Amino acid sequence: MYNGIPRDLARRIRLVALDVDGVLTDNGVYIGALETGAQVELKRFDIQDGLGIGLLKRAGIEVVLVSGRYSPATEVRAKELGIECHQTPGGRKLPAFLELLERHAVTWDEVAFVGDDLADLPILRRVALPVAVSNGVAEVRGVALWTTSRPGGAGAVREFAEALLQARGEWAARVEEYCRDREGNQGTDQSSWGR
Repeated sequence: MYNGIPRDLARRIRLVALDVDGVLTDNGVYIGALETGAQVELKRFDIQDGLGIGLLKRAGIEVVLVSGRYSPATEVRAKELGIECHQTPGGRKLPAFLELLERHAVTWDEVAFVGDDLADLPILRRVALPVAVSNGVAEVRGVALWTTSRPGGAGAVREFAEALLQARGEWAARVEEYCRDREGNQGTDQSSWGR
């Protein structure tokens, strides 16, 4: 099925980078404190997004998180998904992103980035496949080559993963691989697929 992502571009993508707040979450942060005074922060992540990330990884695409805000909850989710997590204070993501490109030996022409807010623009303006979530700000939607129909935190990353893999002609094979893995006693554990 053709979904608007150019097939030749989709096949070039070797790295998918994701903003966190507003992309993998609904932008909400629950902050509280224990009786000891220790701060507690919770975020809600969509499980379907996790499986979408797992499917991208199974297709040989590196997936990383790039956030402009430090959060232990983000680290926990990244570890659970088995992906890199880069959190830069103050929303300055570009310097960390340049190091990421070098470390993974990829060029801007091989990268997709999913964002939602102004701090994402310096990266979105450079990557080959800039993606906005449907509830992203107008400036982000304006530079995006592809926009999800779902909002951040509600399956937008899963929608993009499916669209990218469809454009590459790999979606059906990844789904069948996942189903075969779920049918048997052998195979990989659940964490290797995300969730």
